[in-house]
Amino acid sequence: MSSRLWSPVQLGAIHLPHRLAMAPMTRARSTREGVPTALNAHYYAQRASMALIITEGTQPSDDAQGYPLTPGIYRDDHVEGWRLVTDAVHAEGGRVVIQLMHAGRIAHPLNTPHGRRPVAPSPVRPSGTMFTLEGMREYLEPRPLSKMDIATTVRDHRRAAAAAIAAGADGVEVHAGNGYLAHQFLSSNANRRVDEYGGSVQRRIRFVVELAAGVAQEIGADRTGIIISPGNPLNDIEEDDVLTTYGTLTRALSSLGLAYLHVGSRGDDEVVEIIRTNWPGPLLLNRSGADLERRIADVDSGLADVITVGTDALANPDLVARVKVGAPLNEADRSTFYTGGQRGYVDYPTMTPAFAE
Repeated sequence: MSSRLWSPVQLGAIHLPHRLAMAPMTRARSTREGVPTALNAHYYAQRASMALIITEGTQPSDDAQGYPLTPGIYRDDHVEGWRLVTDAVHAEGGRVVIQLMHAGRIAHPLNTPHGRRPVAPSPVRPSGTMFTLEGMREYLEPRPLSKMDIATTVRDHRRAAAAAIAAGADGVEVHAGNGYLAHQFLSSNANRRVDEYGGSVQRRIRFVVELAAGVAQEIGADRTGIIISPGNPLNDIEEDDVLTTYGTLTRALSSLGLAYLHVGSRGDDEVVEIIRTNWPGPLLLNRSGADLERRIADVDSGLADVITVGTDALANPDLVARVKVGAPLNEADRSTFYTGGQRGYVDYPTMTPAFAE
């Protein structure tokens, strides 16, 4: 297949041999203490042919955990567990960045090590329920972060980023989308603050910029990426003016010299095009719900420098080889996304020899 997809690209300090990358996906298969295991290492190593692996969301602190059985990167045993993963991926010739994710109000005390009330920009309870190992529970009204808490949260991200590099990761990705903490600060319904972190667009973007800047200062901008999801209502998020918010945010982030910007798009090309105009560096694009042909077109047109895919990478450990030869793809078994164990995790088949030839 002749396509820009198979040409190399540089993301800061990270060299990619092609432009088909693996999107971050929560899989809920770490230990209860948030330690990655040999099973996690096997899963990621199977997919090391992807240009870049962006790991599942990984909590930088006790307060940051949203779901049960998700990994952390703030204790020594977390670092040791992630070292299993990075060593396994590197042994297969791959590259891996660890995504730092603070869930904010999308959490429950039953899922966290300390059992405390979730935190958020403002005391606004999200609608819906949260999965816990003791069953579904209503969300609680979160505790609003003080300015001192915000500074602590930035420091937590810095320490977690340093721990990720110590664990052998090639970089980190700051999660600022999908309705989690950083996105909650950008939101007009979750953020009702009246201080310098709420109100105007310039104030609502401040926390996100401080997070990205802090991580970049800690490990180098050339190993720091960030993901945003403009207009995504996931986890009870509302955004009044998406174009203004993300135009302002991306202009502010562009001065940091980050390795890349990762955009989760729900099909609003006007937003993506404005971001592309504002962003001078490499842009990763995850076009939710689109088929691979449509996504590849984004690379060939220059709208994206790299495309990220989720469920296709989950279900096809040899996705790169399949795309190159036009082989059919396995379908993802959604019933096993978060169930634990090997089934639906490391047992998806590779393509038959007939196609591989």
